[in-house]
Amino acid sequence: MMGNGWFWGHMGFGWLFWIVIIVLFIWLFTQAVNRNRGSEGTTREETPLEILKKRYARGEISQEEYEKMKKDLLE
Repeated sequence: MMGNGWFWGHMGFGWLFWIVIIVLFIWLFTQAVNRNRGSEGTTREETPLEILKKRYARGEISQEEYEKMKKDLLE
C-alpha cells in the first residue's frame, strides 16, 4: 500500500521532511551561538568580598576571621 514513491512523493511529505530537518538544524545552530554569546557577556570575576562570604558560608573561616577580613577589605 505505501510504496516508496506513494507516501513521500505523491503526498508531498518528502519536501516537508527536508524543510523540518533544515529548520531544526538552523534552530540548533542559533541556540548554540546564542549560548556562547551569553556566557561571554555574563562572565565576571568575583569580588574579594564575595569570595570571603563564600569561604565563611563553607565553614573555611570562623566568624571572627570573617569579620576581621571584611573590615580589612572595606577600609
